[in-house]
Amino acid sequence: MKRYVAGLSRATTQTEEGVPDGVFLARIERLQYRWHKHKPHYVVLFSVVEPKSCAGNRFSAHLDCQARALWRLNWFLRDFGYDAELLSRNEIDDRQLIGLCGVVKIRRNVVNGTSLLLLDGFAPQQEWSALSDEVEQRISMRVES
Repeated sequence: MKRYVAGLSRATTQTEEGVPDGVFLARIERLQYRWHKHKPHYVVLFSVVEPKSCAGNRFSAHLDCQARALWRLNWFLRDFGYDAELLSRNEIDDRQLIGLCGVVKIRRNVVNGTSLLLLDGFAPQQEWSALSDEVEQRISMRVES
């Protein structure tokens, strides 16, 4: 059986569109906890604030809640300005995370044919001004080549 799928030949992978690998100032738009016996995690939807050339683009990523990965979750929460009192009590209020901004470094990795978006690092929003010039130069170099 043959099927006609309009636009199939012009379709590109998500890695070619949207947000490229790099460093971005991003805002948390949505956060959802996903329970799994062996791999509990948060799925976070980010919206790019800067650089302006990527502003408005969205991307989502996982933050593991396993014991061995809690250091990364703690790093993320601190750098995005989460309430220190709640963090000291080991509490995460999903509603308080919505709208927080911070710097995030992302990269894609392909495992068994599946493209995964990895969060490589975080920084407080205040550090964006120091990073923004370098980021803009890298993006303009990608566009020119």
